[in-house]
Amino acid sequence: MRPVKARITRGIPIGSEIGTCDNSGAKVLRVFTIIGLKTVKGRVPAGGVGDLVMASVRKGRPDMRKQTVFAVIVRQKKDYRRADGTRIKFEDNSAVVLKDNKGNPKGTIFKGAIAKEACDRWPGIAKVASIVV
Repeated sequence: MRPVKARITRGIPIGSEIGTCDNSGAKVLRVFTIIGLKTVKGRVPAGGVGDLVMASVRKGRPDMRKQTVFAVIVRQKKDYRRADGTRIKFEDNSAVVLKDNKGNPKGTIFKGAIAKEACDRWPGIAKVASIVV
């Protein structure tokens, strides 16, 4: 995992259900922790584009359901600011399911655009991504 240059607003709090954009077999994930996030007491932790999260599979293939998986957030509705001053937002929240916490994706095809920040931080996702915004 590499550092990211953009100032990413954390728009996906713990407990939110987000869709997946790969062919791993999971369709809907519920985020229950953000890996490596430190926050203050009483604040609800939240993640943004490029963050590694642990999630439980809520909908999908029967062999994938009720499993806990590592995932990387690749799109979010909440806009965030890049270093050059532009603001980026997507039309949905989406994540990619990983095989392990090293960043190797489980799926082989990603549907839709992937944020540049997620590709910069996770080289394994960048190899598979076809559209990078």
